[in-house]
Amino acid sequence: MLALGKDGIIVNIARGALIDEKELVRCLMEGEIGGAGLDVFENEPNVPEELFPLENVVLSPHAASLTSHRIYDVCERVAERLEAFFSSKLPSTPVLND
Repeated sequence: MLALGKDGIIVNIARGALIDEKELVRCLMEGEIGGAGLDVFENEPNVPEELFPLENVVLSPHAASLTSHRIYDVCERVAERLEAFFSSKLPSTPVLND
């Protein structure tokens, strides 16, 4: 994280555990990195309260899967699976139980 330097900004929109959150908070509070943009957190839904007052942090709820296109895709898959179930057919993407 220190490689980012005082002007570096870290962005995490993947998984909260990818970043050492305690180290991130420390680096932000001590000005060792420039800022952070986060929409995932290590212990969601809990967000470290130390981040709230920081001017160099943008916090956002994780909404990557909540696009209208993604919701439509999910509805299509559910409908296809229900149709397969009630027609005694296998769905196109069956769950395998190893």
